[in-house]
Amino acid sequence: MTAAEREAFLSAVHVGVLAVEREGRAPLAVPIWYAYEDGEILLWMERDTVKDRSIRRAGRFSFVVQSETVPYRYVTAEGSVISADVPPTRAQALSIASRYLPEGEAAAYVDAALNEKSVLVRMCPEKWLSNDQSKG
Repeated sequence: MTAAEREAFLSAVHVGVLAVEREGRAPLAVPIWYAYEDGEILLWMERDTVKDRSIRRAGRFSFVVQSETVPYRYVTAEGSVISADVPPTRAQALSIASRYLPEGEAAAYVDAALNEKSVLVRMCPEKWLSNDQSKG
């Protein structure tokens, strides 16, 4: 994929898979909702979860999104964490949730889930892998 194609693919709605190295264990790999805005991957999670602690320790992560129908495509991005200490604004949380839920449900979800433990993790991809099976 070209840079523009992979960024467009990453911007589309997919459930991403976060992959983070862990000391003495296999890498953590978990599905997560995300947004891709202004060249950054945004992840909203709660502080002190396994995801949060793993990201803080590693200082970097890999992220993959894929299509699950023919033609198969995927984009993997890896990079250093830019920020993991700032809580998301309601608008940022709604930007992520509204990709996956209808408007009213997204707002209700954000109102119920956004709290003092919420954190927004930001990563700017430094390395990419991608494949588009429709391109012979």
